Amino acid sequence: MREVTIATVQMKPKLGETEENLIKMSDLVAKIAGQQKVDLIVFPELITTGYECGVRFTDLAQRVPGSTVNVMAQRAQEFGVHIAFGLPTKEKVESILFNSAVLIGPDGELVGEYRKVHLKGEERMAFRSGFRYLAFECQFGIVGLLLGYDLAFPESARSLALEGAELLVVCANWEKPHRDEWRTYVLARAYENALFVAAANRVGDDVTYSFFGDSMIVGPRGQVYATLAGEVDPKTNEPAEGYCVARVDLGEVRQRREEFQTLQNREPDSYKSIVRKY
Repeated sequence: MREVTIATVQMKPKLGETEENLIKMSDLVAKIAGQQKVDLIVFPELITTGYECGVRFTDLAQRVPGSTVNVMAQRAQEFGVHIAFGLPTKEKVESILFNSAVLIGPDGELVGEYRKVHLKGEERMAFRSGFRYLAFECQFGIVGLLLGYDLAFPESARSLALEGAELLVVCANWEKPHRDEWRTYVLARAYENALFVAAANRVGDDVTYSFFGDSMIVGPRGQVYATLAGEVDPKTNEPAEGYCVARVDLGEVRQRREEFQTLQNREPDSYKSIVRKY
């Protein structure tokens, strides 16, 4: 058995207020890790800034590593936990921005950075697309990172599965009213690749978008270990901030892949049309 305890967080970032959002994230890490031993905490996409920052992303984006990553690295080391979260990043050339996710290890070191490949709507005006999927080796297993809209493309998760990923970490800003779409994609990516999915989706409103949460942890046969679906703030009757925790056995990935031959029975020679541009 290779047991790992995962927490997925849904919170409402304050638009454009990186410092306030980092304080909130830090408090949540302390709260979660203070209540039980946790191996991995997953936050949503662009959680340090909010989603609809437009041209402000140029000023809000940071290099990796940079001050934002350093703050969360301190929390990771302090509590001995892996932390994954989304943020806007930039290259040395200030105008080249990416919608990114980072994974930090319990020693405070950067495990890896992923740059979102599939940009949607106004993201295309702010960010440049990434171009590759990387599986990162952690103390407990092999992790793949995806961001939001990437989840709609089965090739993304499949690429990571073929790179050895046993756990797919999804940091998302999936907006209303597409709740059924979100749930379907999370379950499908787990089923078709026989892996675990830890999906963190934000809540709250930005300028024109509203977000519904439904963060969850799902197993390789679509079993929902933990979810925040339906959690509502009684004061506002809106989706609530919070987190859910589950302990899972990553050893189940190999067992399920051997049992159902999900990857072994592929016929790549018949899939040539997949890599053609539409």
